[in-house]
Amino acid sequence: MGTRLYSVVIDCADPATLGGWWSDALGWPVTYEAADEVVIEPANDAPGPGVALVFVPVPEAKQHKNRLHLDLASTSTAAQKAIVERLVGMGAVHVDIGQADVDWVVLADPEGNELCVNPPGDRFDEPDVLESIVVDATNPGRLARFWAEATGWHVAFESHLVASLRHPSGKPPALDLLAVDDPKQAKNRVHLDLAPAAEDDQEAEAGRLVRLGARRVDIGQGDVTWIVLADPEGNEFCVLSPR
Repeated sequence: MGTRLYSVVIDCADPATLGGWWSDALGWPVTYEAADEVVIEPANDAPGPGVALVFVPVPEAKQHKNRLHLDLASTSTAAQKAIVERLVGMGAVHVDIGQADVDWVVLADPEGNELCVNPPGDRFDEPDVLESIVVDATNPGRLARFWAEATGWHVAFESHLVASLRHPSGKPPALDLLAVDDPKQAKNRVHLDLAPAAEDDQEAEAGRLVRLGARRVDIGQGDVTWIVLADPEGNEFCVLSPR
């Protein structure tokens, strides 16, 4: 197995509390917990690529709409309503990010991270609670092609408004690149981590991604075991040590 999309990392004030909230929201167990990191993952027998959510502490507060967010699936209109009501009961709030009259519901988790609860659809034969990872983009098609080369996922759909990548298994979640007009303003509070295979070379993989259009960035990471890059639209991501 080559380099794979390994996790979605969410900056937060309280990893234990927010990680616990998302564990309850998705029904995913907490698989690792320390003062500086909380990890939740789908069950081992769940379909799909098994992308984890990782919560890490940062001192700065959230100031802008996130450029990466998560979309949750529903199986019926009644189920969508029930999911929204359950999440609001857990501490989520309705938020207006300019979505106007749409059939999905926009919420924010207890630390203000936007998420959507989608209406029922037929994107996947075997739907899962996490339907997609959504990345804002000025050019969805161009960014989709970068991430397809980076991860080995394929472009399943492309228009001027959205491009969607699928894992080779065909299982959720999707990676959706969504057209937006607003520019990136600061370091993203949500980012992706990639992991090379155990037999591969981390530095060589970082070099491959740079040749695809990524660039190395310094966000104050210091001496760490991962390599920080930014995709062609400036979204930070990390190349972890091989595993």
